[in-house]
Amino acid sequence: MKQMKILVSEDGDSQRTMLCAALGEEGFEVSEARSAEEALSLMKTDFFDLLITDYKMSGMNGLELLEAVKRRTPETDVIMMTAFGTVETAIQALKLGAVDYITKPLELEELLLQIGRIGRNRALTRENELLRKNLAEKGIASKQIIYQSEAMGRAINLASRVAASDATVLIEGESGTGKELIARLIHQLSPRSSQPRVTVNCMALPETLLESELFGHEKGAFTGATQSRIGRFEEADGSTLFLDEIGDLSPAIQVKLLRFLQEHEFQRLGSNRTLHSDARIITATNRSLPECISKGTFREDLYYRLNVVSIRLPSLRERKEDLPLLTEHFLKKSANRYRKQVVEFSAEARDQLMAYDYPGNVRELENIIERAVVITDGPVVTPAELPFHSGGAEFQPNPVSSDGTLGAAVERVERQMIRQALREHKNNKSRAAEQLGISERVLRYKVKRLKL
Repeated sequence: MKQMKILVSEDGDSQRTMLCAALGEEGFEVSEARSAEEALSLMKTDFFDLLITDYKMSGMNGLELLEAVKRRTPETDVIMMTAFGTVETAIQALKLGAVDYITKPLELEELLLQIGRIGRNRALTRENELLRKNLAEKGIASKQIIYQSEAMGRAINLASRVAASDATVLIEGESGTGKELIARLIHQLSPRSSQPRVTVNCMALPETLLESELFGHEKGAFTGATQSRIGRFEEADGSTLFLDEIGDLSPAIQVKLLRFLQEHEFQRLGSNRTLHSDARIITATNRSLPECISKGTFREDLYYRLNVVSIRLPSLRERKEDLPLLTEHFLKKSANRYRKQVVEFSAEARDQLMAYDYPGNVRELENIIERAVVITDGPVVTPAELPFHSGGAEFQPNPVSSDGTLGAAVERVERQMIRQALREHKNNKSRAAEQLGISERVLRYKVKRLKL
């Protein structure tokens, strides 16, 4: 990971000197400024990954410096140092774009943890930028997967790293989160990409037909088998076989799949001849396979064979920051498809789209927007064209305040995401904060500020 360049802005000489020395001993490239004005002057001629600034300084204060830095170099992360009892200042700093804050007296270990987290996020951002460039160079449309969230970025980054190998991959996530898109991405980035990818939905066929679909059959193997047929394992030889809804496999087919994963061998129905296939297996499920194992419906040994690399896709309610990009993308896609001049959403419609939880995830969002484009008569989608307007029980967005300001909308989404994270992690604030991409300290203050 690239070592970070850090600028420390602090008018207290002893505090600044000790902090710079401590960060230097940790291997960071550190510069110092005695005032906000000097910090801005240094930033005119040099780029810094991170600015650590005190709030209370002679001349320009830390908040004013933060605003100036975000206008000039928004990619520079900022940590604000505040005294005890200045919670309002810390919250204001976060609203202005600071990634975190620390209270005085400083605890070096806590600061280093925060810097480490910032460094990992910056590295992930750079890797995602390289991935997008790599996709573009290979002619793979980046529009396939729309995201800007860290949660989705981590999943895509992992998918890109395992693509070059032949490792078996298990993609987990709720329905509609894009599991097939990730499987397609892995195949497109793999050495097997010149061969067509083979896909089977294990839930779409009854057991007898699924077994024939996967392994093939000989003539006369069963009633109606008038000729021999190769299965998907043979068809995917040298390529990738994607098995969707793997949690729905019957016990008998699970045994045969386990044998294939162990030996790359199988037999067609009605035949004793052993066949081989060099198919890479990628599977996906919206079920909890450990729960299926505990219920006795899924083999534990098969689970471990499938779970060499596990990629978990976040639900849409976990990546609400992707909603603006997704809604614009689906609006343009549907407008082009139906040849309609629909160009935007009203403010009220946007609020409702942001407030809804989307149990069907991205697929449900796309269907909602396609429906709105089909029935709207004008260039703007309004709440009247959204299914929330009908008041059906299946479409119940969170209450939207009469305050239609951007700040109010952001606060509603923030409150919803924090509640969801705390609920999913049974009020474990450390894990909830990690999912949200913020520190536990920031989460605690947000919980207090939002009166959750």
